[in-house]
Amino acid sequence: MPVTCSHAIRGSFFDITRTVSTPDELLDAARYIEDGLLLLNAGKIVSLSPWQEESSQLPPGCELVDYRGKLIVPGFVDTHIHYPQTEMIGAFGEQLLEWLNQYTFPVESQYHCPQHSAQMSAFFLQQLLSNGTTTALVFGTVHPESVDALFSAAHGLGMRLIAGKVMMDRHAPEALTETPEQSYRQTRELIERWHNVGRLSYALTPRFAPTSSPQLLEKVRQLRQEFPDTWLHTHLSENPQEVAWVKALFPENSGYLDVYHQYQLTGRRSLFAHCLHLEDEEWDCLHHTDSAVAFCPTSNLFLGSGLFDLQTCWQKGVKMGVGTDVGAGTTFNMLQTLGEAYKVGQLQRYKLSACEAFYHATLGGAKALDLDRHIGSFMPGKDADFVAIDPAVSALQTLRHGNSRDIWEKLFVLMTLGDDRNIAATWVEGRCVWQCDKSRQAA
Repeated sequence: MPVTCSHAIRGSFFDITRTVSTPDELLDAARYIEDGLLLLNAGKIVSLSPWQEESSQLPPGCELVDYRGKLIVPGFVDTHIHYPQTEMIGAFGEQLLEWLNQYTFPVESQYHCPQHSAQMSAFFLQQLLSNGTTTALVFGTVHPESVDALFSAAHGLGMRLIAGKVMMDRHAPEALTETPEQSYRQTRELIERWHNVGRLSYALTPRFAPTSSPQLLEKVRQLRQEFPDTWLHTHLSENPQEVAWVKALFPENSGYLDVYHQYQLTGRRSLFAHCLHLEDEEWDCLHHTDSAVAFCPTSNLFLGSGLFDLQTCWQKGVKMGVGTDVGAGTTFNMLQTLGEAYKVGQLQRYKLSACEAFYHATLGGAKALDLDRHIGSFMPGKDADFVAIDPAVSALQTLRHGNSRDIWEKLFVLMTLGDDRNIAATWVEGRCVWQCDKSRQAA
């Protein structure tokens, strides 16, 4: 039976072929093909094989794209990011609660404007694609306009995006708060308008427990019951002051996570960002409910929030992805984010290997989002989302790439020295949607 394909991609390929329960399983699940051929059709992956095995069998009319000299990996999965905070990235000198009041809330107050939302949505998505990120779980603002603009722009690009309107009814400026009834109504309208449209999905998005009254959390619970295939996206235990504030606001609960758990907001498609100061029973609750967490290294370091415990996350069997968390996070680039994740591990005597790091940024992140059936590797039938990486775009990178002994050292050097200059091309649903401008790269 002849193979049908629209595109054939030649280059070096690296992926993790299956999800794992321990880091020890990763080497057996990893695949590296130095000279490979990836066949695509109708936005899906047909096959990945060594060039010499399949090149003579290419069907007529199949366009060959030659990325020799590039490393091709599945598109990066960003499991926690705030698109409205793009324009305040790098804001100086505060920890979480002060930073929200001084920088975040004033910026987010602009997103009632559809034109501003549309402009920043387009800019944000181009930042993702130019950094090799093809899937993201995204915070909007309290304004429905912010989500309409983001989903509209992402739909036009064919991106896989999960996003939601912030739900917030207290402890924030009046212009950014709503009533529980208003939050329920606007969120429901957005779900009905956007959820499961193309590759878009909706996430119920209460900002965090301190800005959520019991009445609002009850509305979130109601929406979760009415739309059980939506996601839940919020923050958990990012900062010690925040944890103490939650205990004061919800004295009847045993801890921070218990606030969400009481309202049935834990579960398979629930993702909690940060999780730096968890008690043992909270880790256990995340595991037993099949919830997931987002590790946000640049944000955690920038705000001085704490160090994520990778080893405990593995030991407790909790699903984890990596989040850039722009704008407290300081880069859209997953390579730079993984480099900071390695340093976080070093501070706790945990050696984050390159194989593990790329797993968290691809298939592991997809698993955390309950999307590993669709994205995260080059297995047949998955969406053709991938990024071509140039491993040597500077004199220093060229030196280190050239003297690296194997793929593991090359990947580690890439995540230690790499940045947006290394992204050569980004493909979404079998189409090249971003390509490096060589003049920009040379500059």
